[in-house]
Amino acid sequence: MKAVGKYIVVTPVKESGKTTKGGVFLTEQSREDIRYRQAKVVSIGDTVVAVKEENDIYYDRHAGFNIELENTIYKVIKEQDVVIIL
Repeated sequence: MKAVGKYIVVTPVKESGKTTKGGVFLTEQSREDIRYRQAKVVSIGDTVVAVKEENDIYYDRHAGFNIELENTIYKVIKEQDVVIIL
């Protein structure tokens, strides 16, 4: 699978939950107000400059669309939707 143009194919990182500093456990559902999601880059398009394959990134959760290949769901986003590269 190869992304084209300005698109990036990622696999979202599944977060099971987090504990805050105060000890409150937040489930994934209660984290819906958090705008950005973490993902692993699978493929980048020809014109993508800043992001490389295998990078861990944060992207806007409203960005892109899902695609399913061989029973695996991938997210396709644009380079402009990436906010942080880890």
